[in-house]
Amino acid sequence: MTSTATILNLGHKGEGVVELDGHKVFVPLTLPGETVEIAVDGDRGTLMGVIKPAESRIEPFCPHFGACGGCQLQHMDRPSYEAFKIGLVETPLRFAGIEASVTRFIDAAGDGRRRASLHARREGAGYMRLRSHEVHDLDACPILVPGLARAPDITRAVFQAVGEADVSFVASLSGLDVAIRTEKKQARVERVAPLVARFKLARLALNGEMVLQAQPPIIEMGRARVELPIGGFLQATAAAENALAEYVLGALDRKTKTVADLFCGLGPFALRLAEQRPVAAFDADKPGIAALDHARRFTKGLREITAKARDLFRDPLTQFELNYDFVVLDPPRAGAEAQVRELAKSKVRTVVMIACDPRTFARDAAILIGGGYTMSDLVAVDQFTQSTHIEIAATFRR
Repeated sequence: MTSTATILNLGHKGEGVVELDGHKVFVPLTLPGETVEIAVDGDRGTLMGVIKPAESRIEPFCPHFGACGGCQLQHMDRPSYEAFKIGLVETPLRFAGIEASVTRFIDAAGDGRRRASLHARREGAGYMRLRSHEVHDLDACPILVPGLARAPDITRAVFQAVGEADVSFVASLSGLDVAIRTEKKQARVERVAPLVARFKLARLALNGEMVLQAQPPIIEMGRARVELPIGGFLQATAAAENALAEYVLGALDRKTKTVADLFCGLGPFALRLAEQRPVAAFDADKPGIAALDHARRFTKGLREITAKARDLFRDPLTQFELNYDFVVLDPPRAGAEAQVRELAKSKVRTVVMIACDPRTFARDAAILIGGGYTMSDLVAVDQFTQSTHIEIAATFRR
């Protein structure tokens, strides 16, 4: 069924919303105020044509936009884009009973994304198509750093070697770190090992096991140089990591003597904080903790870092263990509810929370505020540009 409709607003996935016969229909690639022709299937609409475009509509910069599902917002002008991203942060807070405004919007695209995951399939190498489980074949991706320019070619070579697979890339200081994951049990190391020399890779892994390493993949974090463990988490852009680290360091004050970094990962905050204060760092990721400890031992001029593996979801630091002036936490998308509940009961004076999911951030922020904290300096950090993802930073003080 096709219909002509006017887009009312955008949902949190960046899809235009229309109402037809009292039901909401979600239409990708549309903008508020546009008159469009759509094909309707339940609550899903497919754009057939724009009859009257919105003033905020612009020409996408990538020829793959609209077919490739990697980006959702290239057709939106800058003011509308920033307003949408800010709304992603503020709206869940409002639903949680918190009236707060983003004080800064930081464009953290930098030189592009230094990590990406592409899919190797029979139909090509790239990201999934819009609303599809099929892959859109890419020749290039303009949102990636120049060092990942050959990622589609490498992904195609992976398909030739082992068939269908997912291929993760990190552009490190010492070269590309590539990790292949496939469900094919017959995937053989000797089939993929030649890719290291062919594409001059720093390291290649298959299903979590190292195949070959020409040199360790290295990332700079402040003064430190960190060797990436296979599959280690890293902020998507270097610009975002630097912006978030500057935010965390900026929240320190002269009264701060003791610091804890919870969900510390490889130590992007702990290693920088240790340039000024002793730090206790905790994370369930044992390889990440080992990489952080190794970097600590080989970096001059740092204060003491105590790095411990601990599952903060199942075993959060209790209010009695939280004997720190300052805590920074950067949990995954699930948030940090159990840990935040302990913080709310603690005597920690300052909590800096970094979050990648606005809804769990709003939940956790409400817990801290309920425990007597006041939230300030709410910042949106945009590293996943042209997508519906946003990073959040906020400071909570007693």
